[in-house]
Amino acid sequence: MNRKRVSIKDVAEVAGVSYQTVSKVLNGQAHVSSEKVERILSSARELGYTPNRQARNLRAQRSHLIGYSWESGKLDIANFILDKFLTSMVEEAEAAGYHLLPFPYREGENQIQSYRDLLEAGQVDGFVISSVNYNDPRASYLLAQPFPFVAFGRASGEYDFPWVDVDGTAGVRLAVEHLLARGHRKIAALAWPETSRVGNERLSGYTAALAAAGLMPDPAWVIRAHGTYELARANTDRLLELPQAQRPTAVVTMNDVMAIGALQAAQARGLTVGSDFAVVGFDDSPVAQYLWPPLTTVHQPISESGHKIVEMLVRTIRGETLTERQVLLQPQLIVRASG
Repeated sequence: MNRKRVSIKDVAEVAGVSYQTVSKVLNGQAHVSSEKVERILSSARELGYTPNRQARNLRAQRSHLIGYSWESGKLDIANFILDKFLTSMVEEAEAAGYHLLPFPYREGENQIQSYRDLLEAGQVDGFVISSVNYNDPRASYLLAQPFPFVAFGRASGEYDFPWVDVDGTAGVRLAVEHLLARGHRKIAALAWPETSRVGNERLSGYTAALAAAGLMPDPAWVIRAHGTYELARANTDRLLELPQAQRPTAVVTMNDVMAIGALQAAQARGLTVGSDFAVVGFDDSPVAQYLWPPLTTVHQPISESGHKIVEMLVRTIRGETLTERQVLLQPQLIVRASG
């Protein structure tokens, strides 16, 4: 009456692979074709293979947790973009039998220590990293292990890893082309510091659109600063204090918070935003449509990004081959009354 327990070797024999490959696939560690993964899983189901309790405890410390850390905003307002991103990742992770494990963001080498601690303790099966910058130390560390991760954002040329990103260059280019079509020729940009990879990509859309129109921006029209309301408002005042012949008639910003600062700076000077001075943001935060005037802005497919990132990471953890390792999503210009 005692039925022999099906072993990994039995599954391997039916699937036509080595038992080591079966073990790695079931532990989510193998880098084999999706066809081979499906063959192994199908064989396991056919034979009724189930790991015993001891085997479960040895499954490469499989936690079904995905680690994620983000840099806290320094603004006293809700971060709607982050909220949408987190929500979409949680939804996708739950559908795949995973949960998101948030952990504190740290600066410098301490930042890597958090990843090292979680990795070595076997507390997560993979990571999502965001706000990827030039020569990102997290990417470098995780590639060296190697350990599964997918990034929200591209990297420098020497790094090769799976990522999902939004085409910020295309987004800002759409914004500038829209302003050009409305007759603006003196268009300013409230940009981010030169150390910001995302900021530089977005600013390149500004310069490319003007160059295509045969225009060269006045150096005074491009102001780099951190993306806060206060700095954007102050820097818009600087733009509007330029001599009449040099003063821009429109501005594009790198996020909606900066756009709100620009909008209110113009209104404080008695200008009608939209007709006297056009303002375009980036993000399409929920508040954008409720401003006065409603804000023209670039919509990011943030929810789609979060779902895609977790989908790619779970497939990587399971040892499946990704058909797309780098996904660049396209933004959309939402035209309202401000620009």
